[in-house]
Amino acid sequence: MTLADTAKAIIDDARYLTLGTAGESGTPWAAPVFFAHAGYRDFLWISAPEAAHSRNLAVRPEASIVIFDSGVRPGEGQAVYMAAEAGEEGDLESWLRHYPGDPARGARSFPAERLRAPAPYRLYRARVTRHWTLCPREPGLPCAPHGRAFDHRIEVHLPGSG
Repeated sequence: MTLADTAKAIIDDARYLTLGTAGESGTPWAAPVFFAHAGYRDFLWISAPEAAHSRNLAVRPEASIVIFDSGVRPGEGQAVYMAAEAGEEGDLESWLRHYPGDPARGARSFPAERLRAPAPYRLYRARVTRHWTLCPREPGLPCAPHGRAFDHRIEVHLPGSG
């Protein structure tokens, strides 16, 4: 399995991502959000504009994302790390085709009229610019490509990503 395959499997199996934002002052904020994705590049979620992460994105659109399986044993973890530009999405008709994803994921769909003011929620989209995973290695041993014996990220290229 390639690192790109691993990254796609992690994304496809997850229901939540951790969104990292920073406000005007630079204070970091991390928030878990239920998400759907379109082609591993565009990630969608619904939030209130008053939520801290939504307010942060309104003034600073740079975001980080991490998706991981918190159920694995220590030393066996893998994650997908992403850099993105994010904000409120205005083209609801186009992007709501992708949200909430497969019905088996358990979320309900939202009609566009329930995501426009004065409704309490909005659709947000992050456009990912880069993806990374952890470089694979046996615990306590260095990885083959870099010789590093500690966790470090290696960039992966997924379909549709820049």
